[in-house]
Formats: sequence, C-alpha cells, structure tokens
Amino acid sequence: MFSGIVETTSKIIKTIPLKDSVRIHVSRPKSFNDIKVGDSICVNGICLTVETFTKSMIQFCLGAETLKVLGDNFKLWSKKSLNLERSLQFGQRVHGHLVTGHVDTLAQVVKSYQQGECWQIEIEVPKTLTPYFWKKGSVCLNGVSLTVNEYFKVKSKYYLDVCLIPETIKATNLIEYKEKEFLNIESDYLAKAYIQSRPDQVKVVK
Repeated sequence: MFSGIVETTSKIIKTIPLKDSVRIHVSRPKSFNDIKVGDSICVNGICLTVETFTKSMIQFCLGAETLKVLGDNFKLWSKKSLNLERSLQFGQRVHGHLVTGHVDTLAQVVKSYQQGECWQIEIEVPKTLTPYFWKKGSVCLNGVSLTVNEYFKVKSKYYLDVCLIPETIKATNLIEYKEKEFLNIESDYLAKAYIQSRPDQVKVVK
C-alpha cells in the first residue's frame, strides 16, 4: 500500500524482453537505502516487486497483466523519468490517500499547461471509471495522489482536471506527459470498494 506521495524519480537503464513479461533495471536512488528483495515499490503508479538490486540499480519484472494494461504506453517508460515511492510503514502519516498500485487503465492527456507557478492537466476518463470520481475527490496518476478540481461530461466523454503545485511539479514526472499521451490511472480504492459493494448507489456525471 502506498500514499501517492512520490519520493523521487529515476530512469530505466536496461530493458530485458521475456516471453509474456519484461524485466527492467531502474537506476537506484541514493535515498532508497533500506530496500530488500521482495519489497514493493510503486513505479509510475504500478506496484512492482524488487527481484534483486545493487548499489546502482533495482530489478523488477512486469508480468503479462501489467503489460496488458500499459500496452504501447510502456514504450514511453524508457523515454521519460519514472515516479518512485516505497511502500507505507504503519505508524506514519498518510499525506495523500491510500493507493494500491493496481492501475485500472490508461487515461489520455487532453490539456497540459502552466498556470502561474502551478500546472494544470486535463485528462479523459474511461466511462467504466466514472462512478469513482467526483469534484474534490482523489485520483492517482502515475502514482501521484491528486485532488480532482473539476469533473465533467462533454457529449459522451468524461473529463477531470487536476492542479500540480510547485512541489509536485518538481518531484514527479507528470509535466513530461504531453497532449495525446497516456497516464496510468488508479481510482480511489475506498470509493471503489464502497461503490462495488453497493451497486444501487452508483452515479455518473450527467
């Protein structure tokens, strides 16, 4: 389990294609000095398991289901930085919201632009996820916990807006993603659990 507060960014230094999976070597941040084999690390919003590591790299394996969700978007991983967060420890403050690292799907960037010291991003939300978002609710994009500023429908499509404050801009890779590119999106875990247990309560933006 994670909080959606990205600790740092890093880069892929090696990709090893396998049958129905891919193994990646990610440059190990100096601050990740307490990791061990079997640890969970959130990489661009996806919970991955540490297979092995050295002083300079961490190795992960992306299985068939993960690659299915990412699709061609995985090709961007080698071209952009990756958001990294180690798993939560009991007793610590949760500054974002509870994030599982189980990405629902991809969401396309519609607009991405600077506004003063902040940055605005608008994404198109797949219809299947519409029950889990509302204004001032939470969303996880590439592993980053964000507040939904606006949530609206235009014709048959659904959109939400988020605002990145200067610290989020500095600490994450979100502004690297341009219009028509895709972000990993995970809906609010608690909202999903509640709504799926009460299907009669499901509502969508009109």
